[in-house]
Amino acid sequence: MARPPQPEGTSAVAREIAPDVYCLGPQGRTQTDVYFVRSGSSWALIDTGWAKDCPSIKRAAETVFGADTPPASILLTHFHPDHAGSALQLARIWDRPVYVHPDELPLANGDFAAITKYAGPLDHWVVLPLMRAMGRRRREAMLARSSLSDVSRPFEPGAGVPGLPGWECIPTPGHTPGHVSFFRASDGVLVTGDAVVTLRLNSLAGLLLGRQGLSGPPRYTSWSWRAAKESVAKLARLEPNVLAGGHGTHLTGPGTAGVVRAFADRFSGRAAKPNVKSGR
Repeated sequence: MARPPQPEGTSAVAREIAPDVYCLGPQGRTQTDVYFVRSGSSWALIDTGWAKDCPSIKRAAETVFGADTPPASILLTHFHPDHAGSALQLARIWDRPVYVHPDELPLANGDFAAITKYAGPLDHWVVLPLMRAMGRRRREAMLARSSLSDVSRPFEPGAGVPGLPGWECIPTPGHTPGHVSFFRASDGVLVTGDAVVTLRLNSLAGLLLGRQGLSGPPRYTSWSWRAAKESVAKLARLEPNVLAGGHGTHLTGPGTAGVVRAFADRFSGRAAKPNVKSGR
């Protein structure tokens, strides 16, 4: 039986959740996670949390890999402030590029037209009106401060994962156009970003109270709900043994694949419906 996610306290110590895969988190109100993955004598960082998380990520990396061992690569599942917040700081500290899917590159580089095109409901209701109200000059200055244009690099999913041989990149659009997940087929470890999480982000009570449970990406910040459902189904077909999401506690155990598959069926609307005539 898969181990159900349980809330945990925050810590600056990365815990090993699978061979050579370490997690820092869940941290903060949004129970955000970042992952450190060893590969031979090097390692890679997957996601970078909020901007304030930079010191704790750096300390955790030094604890696991040593102070003089920067990562081979910094990988982002997508460009949102709770996953890419420390990317620019860490890229400069470690002198390493930040890799994103090509479809995510315009967002990472602060392209306002792309931000508008791929906006989620909350963006349309709140963020975009505020950005327009501040005027072009102030908006461009704000976007420039968070832009990764100086450090970002696109990578093609089919060409392998930079810094992580033995892993594959799984395109999982929906939350954002270039959202990706990372999968190690040899033992079924799946890092999903926000494509699938173990925190009930789509419930106000779930978010405020930190309730654990499988969930799709937060709908209020997702670009395409249809694509998000297709991505969840794609991930379920991988039959993961470890599900390491961007929020909440990882899911592991021999029953993990079945739990993810059942969730994917519910999320897509394919779950079996009761027989109305028989009442079953």
